[in-house]
Amino acid sequence: MKAVITVIGKDAVGILAKVSAICSDANANVIEVTQSVLQDMFAMIMLVDISALNVGFSELQDRLTALGDSLGLKIHTMHEDIFNTMHSI
Repeated sequence: MKAVITVIGKDAVGILAKVSAICSDANANVIEVTQSVLQDMFAMIMLVDISALNVGFSELQDRLTALGDSLGLKIHTMHEDIFNTMHSI
């Protein structure tokens, strides 16, 4: 099972590290990352393997959302099944 994590907001040092640390703490393995900085705006998409999570998926979502709130970013975590369903219509 996989999840897609998107991060959007004002660029700052350590965003990738902080998101990755939460994934690591939850035992979510980062498979692929793409990121861009457009002027001072940061955009990132991560694909993570969640098959060995040591917390519930909703807990991972909550942790990432809380991180985004604390940093002034919008972090959205979507299960692969939802992502695939949305994009197959």
